[in-house]
This record gives sequence, C-alpha cells and structure tokens, in this order.
Amino acid sequence: MSYDLIKYPDRDMLAMDLASQLADDLEEALHHEDRVCFAVPGGTSPGPVFDTLSAVDLDWGRVDIILTDERWVPEDHARSNTRLIRERLLVGRAAKARLLPLYAPRPAPDGVLAELEVNIKPALPLDVVLLGMGADMHTASLFPEADKLDQALWPDAPILMPMRAPGAPEPRITLTGPVLDGALRKHILIYGDEKKQALDGARGKSSHIAPINAVLTGAKVHWAA
Repeated sequence: MSYDLIKYPDRDMLAMDLASQLADDLEEALHHEDRVCFAVPGGTSPGPVFDTLSAVDLDWGRVDIILTDERWVPEDHARSNTRLIRERLLVGRAAKARLLPLYAPRPAPDGVLAELEVNIKPALPLDVVLLGMGADMHTASLFPEADKLDQALWPDAPILMPMRAPGAPEPRITLTGPVLDGALRKHILIYGDEKKQALDGARGKSSHIAPINAVLTGAKVHWAA
C-alpha cells in the first residue's frame, strides 16, 4: 500500500497548502479536458479548504463537483453534505461550477440510483478527489460494517451504492470503491492523532476491515494534529 504522507505544522497551513494543490490539479486537468470532475467530502473538516479554494481564479464554469457520499436528508437539512458545499465551496468564484446531485426527494436512495447516475457517468473518471477518513477507517460512506460494503468494493461495482451502517442515523448514498480509486488525482485529509493512528493501523488489513485501503494506493494523505 503506497501513498505519500504530508505532515503540516498546523491545520491552517494544511488548509492553505491543500487548497493550492487541489487548484493546481484542477488547472492541469482543465488544460487537457473540456470539463473536469472534482469529488469532495462532506463533514466539517474540509470547510477551511473549501473557503480558500472557492476564491481561486479557475475556469470554474468547466468544473463538475460531486460529493463522494451523501446522507439521505433534504438539501436544507443540518446534516446535508450538499448544504455544506453550497455554503462553503460553491460560493465566490467557484459558484460557477456545476453540482452533480447525490440526492433526490424520495423516501430512500435505493430506487433512484439510475436517475442520479445518468448525470455522473459522462463525467467519469473523476479527475480529482478529496476524501476524509474516520477513526474507524471508513471513507466516503464505505463503513466497515455497512450492509452493502462488499458490493461497493467489487471491481465491477456500479457507480453508486445505497448504504446503511450501524451508528448512522439515516441511509447514505456513496460513490463506490472503484469509482473513488479510479480518480486520476487522489487526496485524503485527516486531522488529529487518533486518525493518524487509525491510518497506521490500516496497513495490512483488507478493505473490508479498513475501507480506506480501497483508495490509498497512489494517494496524497494530508495530516495535521
């Protein structure tokens, strides 16, 4: 499992440097493609990265943004990842980017996967992906004990997978392992000693126990205490 671990003296420095690297990756991709696809996580950790990145002078009108995963809640819900990126990333210059939705107003995600995949498939492979990781070694909504983790890790897995996991209060929808791992440029953001220890502990484990291993090879891992 080969990846680059980049350590930062503090979280502010990490946010600034990671935003710069993501901007460089997007700029490079835009030199070669008419449109590029950028996958991002929810949660609070990437917020400062998004604040900096959204102000960068890129041709955002040619950038498609998609979440790596989403909680199945309305977009105005406090726990919605879509709400987060609308407030922190799709603002300023980045407001010109196009959002590829991972939510539809239905009771559950299971019946609308094909509808959502129609807009995502033409944008693949992902040009740039930013991922997080939990202390349980999950990434996106690929949780160690999730009900459909096995299917989501298959080499021929579909683009999207509905996911339910112990401790998750609502159903999730996630990009699958092969889609995330197939990104041309991969970055993983982690904060704190607990997650650094989890990353170290993932070494040698199967992706079913440590789902982060499904995307680690060739990634840049950005860490600050």
